[in-house]
Amino acid sequence: MRNEEELAVPTNPSPALKVALAYFDAWTHQDLDRAMTYIADNVLCDTPAGRVRGAGAYRAFIAPFMQILTNSTIIAAFGNDQTAMLMYDTKTVPARPAPGAECVTVENGKITRSWFVVDRAPFEAQNH
Repeated sequence: MRNEEELAVPTNPSPALKVALAYFDAWTHQDLDRAMTYIADNVLCDTPAGRVRGAGAYRAFIAPFMQILTNSTIIAAFGNDQTAMLMYDTKTVPARPAPGAECVTVENGKITRSWFVVDRAPFEAQNH
């Protein structure tokens, strides 16, 4: 029997979804250097905290989150040749669970655009 995450991911992922899944695997295993190999130098990312431009800024954005991440499970994954969407549930040191999603544009094997959405309520509840 396949586990829940295997059921959420297509058996034959599209080109963009392959990149998104490889990126997800890298950052959820706290391998920042490998994760950054999937990020374009000119990446543009919209996050709950604002817009992030360029690979250096993106690295600075994702690194602190990776440090508090303890687990992540894919809920759903879809994609086509240039766009992929991942929805996942993360567990972090301050907040469990903390669901999130990313919609990415992939060009030449690199993520050039990312829309990152996270439920901030679990984190805000920790501050009260």
